[in-house]
Amino acid sequence: MKVLVLNCGSSSIKYKLFDMESKHVIAQGGIEKIGLKGSFLKFTHGADKVVLEGEILEHKSGIEYILGVLTSEKYGCIKSLSEIDAVGHRVVHGGEKFNKSVLITDEVMTKVVECIDIAPLHNPPNLAGINAVKDLMGDIPQVAVFDTAFHQTMPAKAYMYGLPYSLYEKYAIRRYGFHGTSHRYVTRRACEFLGVPYEDQKIVSAHIGNGGSLAAVVGGKSVDTSMGMTPVEGLLMGTRSGDVDAGVLSFIMEKENIGPQTMSTIVNKFSGMQGISGISSDMRDIRAAIDNDGNKRAELAFDIFTYRIRKYVGAYAAALGGLDVLIFTGGIGENHSISREVICKDLEFMGIKLDYDMNNQIHGDEAVISAPDSKVKVVVIPTDEEFMIASDTMEIVSA
Repeated sequence: MKVLVLNCGSSSIKYKLFDMESKHVIAQGGIEKIGLKGSFLKFTHGADKVVLEGEILEHKSGIEYILGVLTSEKYGCIKSLSEIDAVGHRVVHGGEKFNKSVLITDEVMTKVVECIDIAPLHNPPNLAGINAVKDLMGDIPQVAVFDTAFHQTMPAKAYMYGLPYSLYEKYAIRRYGFHGTSHRYVTRRACEFLGVPYEDQKIVSAHIGNGGSLAAVVGGKSVDTSMGMTPVEGLLMGTRSGDVDAGVLSFIMEKENIGPQTMSTIVNKFSGMQGISGISSDMRDIRAAIDNDGNKRAELAFDIFTYRIRKYVGAYAAALGGLDVLIFTGGIGENHSISREVICKDLEFMGIKLDYDMNNQIHGDEAVISAPDSKVKVVVIPTDEEFMIASDTMEIVSA
């Protein structure tokens, strides 16, 4: 079975085409700057990286462009679109309506539309991708895989906010969490890698990149996570503020005479490491400013970033009643040994003991980076959300 995986953002489309029999990626790439000047499609072709520039005004034309390249004489890997058996979509928000991946039907589409109020930036482009495939590929089976679904096992004590209950009943205001597909993949894969039973482990999964979240997982189920109703809550991120006193937001709005939309832009786009350092949202730039220039604001941003992750690790170990496995994944988690070292420092009291030499050697590979006598196994597991989406798609379509 060949499965095309699409991840449609507001101005981008990422794709991978899988041969699920061999679990091999046949093709991958992405479109950037949809609807903007200078839009382009980039992809790998053999050992080469190809960039094709062109005017791509909306998601349908972008997906049409991708399908054209997949079947083209020069760059193609399939002879016709009929070789693609199904399409899997990343859908960011499923609200309380979806606790697992589903075959896309008219009823499912209606429910995803109903979630737009709580994900106005994310669900519309996801829906645009689904509709584009329907227009371009007819009745090909399509599957929705939700970022929020894995966290639907959280108990009410973890997902409810201390707000009037009537607001939950009216607007479904609660913690949903994100990165669920990643947390689901790496927690399972970590247990396979370690040779331990998934259902018996108390796990903290740290997905750390430009966006980041932690998940507490026990018995194979998510019981808490750091992101909330939106991806703003929790860790300090590249441009997102993470946890902040709600009273501060109304204070800023009053003092700066700004509305909710502007406030949302501030906490989503101009905060986090970018806002504190004044340099960049990219960890590589932050570390360069620290190591080369001794930049104090960059150092402060890094300190807040690592401190907040360490604090959540401790909190989730307490929530789980102990900890067996700590996982690092995501761009920073997989590749940045200094961040992993600082996060794990002084956590020996809870059984975490790092092998510093091994940690320094690991950049993007699966590895155990804890010391042999560490009570908690600390591992690096590269995430593969696209493969998880493709696997769900194959399973659902085959059934």
